[in-house]
Amino acid sequence: MSGNLLIAQSGGPTAVINSSVCGIIDEAKQSGKIRGIYGAINGILGVLNEQITDLRQEEPSTLSNLRKTPSAALGSCRYKLNDNDYSRVMEVFQAHGISFFLYAGGNDSMDTARKVADLAAERKLDLKVMGVPKTIDNDLLATDHSPGYGSVARFNAIAVRDAGLDTQAMYTSDVVKVIETMGRDTGWVTASTALGRDGEDSAPHLIYLPERPFRTADFLADVKAVYDRLKRVVVCVCEGLKDENGEFVRASKTAIDTDKFGHAQAVGVGDYLVGLISENLRVKARCDRPGTIQRVSMAHASQIDLAEAYKVGQVAISNAIQGESGKMVTLMRKGTDPYECETGLVDLEKVALKTRMVPNEFINKSSNFVSDAFLRYARPLIGGPLPEYAHLKKQTLQRVLGAWSR
Repeated sequence: MSGNLLIAQSGGPTAVINSSVCGIIDEAKQSGKIRGIYGAINGILGVLNEQITDLRQEEPSTLSNLRKTPSAALGSCRYKLNDNDYSRVMEVFQAHGISFFLYAGGNDSMDTARKVADLAAERKLDLKVMGVPKTIDNDLLATDHSPGYGSVARFNAIAVRDAGLDTQAMYTSDVVKVIETMGRDTGWVTASTALGRDGEDSAPHLIYLPERPFRTADFLADVKAVYDRLKRVVVCVCEGLKDENGEFVRASKTAIDTDKFGHAQAVGVGDYLVGLISENLRVKARCDRPGTIQRVSMAHASQIDLAEAYKVGQVAISNAIQGESGKMVTLMRKGTDPYECETGLVDLEKVALKTRMVPNEFINKSSNFVSDAFLRYARPLIGGPLPEYAHLKKQTLQRVLGAWSR
């Protein structure tokens, strides 16, 4: 099968989604079966608005550099197709002779890809649709992990380790630090902060995920216990932390902060917890929030993540050329020590709009940290060891009979 290829990106950008695009382009060129290689500007919105760019017109060096460029070079969107959009999508595809449509994104994006694939099959159109996995949230079903996760995990592991050293240095005045990470529905990103811990007393000391209900009394007791022992505490929390009723501990109530898929934006949980600590424990607390920087930091990108993102792009287009459609590429772990992973395929309907939560065995019994099983799972994904830091013994001198000794 041959024809024109259209690539689009959707959802939150990552450090490695452009590497997937590069993998698609390189494999398409090498196949000799793809004529035009196009990109939709801002995801499916680019299709609806017929904003299509010819990627063959880009310099080869520019396309090659996509492998080390963060964010979403084609632009992204969060848009849910409505019933009136589908005919327009097919009209644009036919106008540009599109035979292959590859959509890179998370579970909402896979739903868009599924609907386009189903419509093409229903209308008996010569169109192959493939999903290219991408999400820092690591919440796609049917795959061991998602491209984008290893890099955000590496970023947060280093960032929290560094923030912990800051608190350790300043604990005489800055006692408690609450670090709020991304994660609307799941705690995969927050859990990754544990990967930076290099000692029993090192940060983070406490981790709270939305997979377990947040209980104020337990939280305050946990913070107090660490403070009583160390006189300092670093707490990592997910922005999507939920209470015992399954409601966000803190979320925006305004319509402007709700996307087209009906997802409310979780905001302010870190500041809320700082208030709880200050009011109830009477110690100084502050909130750090890396925000969107964590998902696109190329300085902390995992080399394994970059390589796997490139690979899923290659596999997606090669399978489409062979006639596959309505599938998403998966990553299947074959070993952890040493780490080994290969690719597979899954039907889009098994992934679309579904969420993979952090499993119980990855969370400790006290619901305030991750388990060793999680650390074994996640450590290979961050692409090698973290920087090794020095920890002084800080043995103080004692004055004895007018002389100094240790």
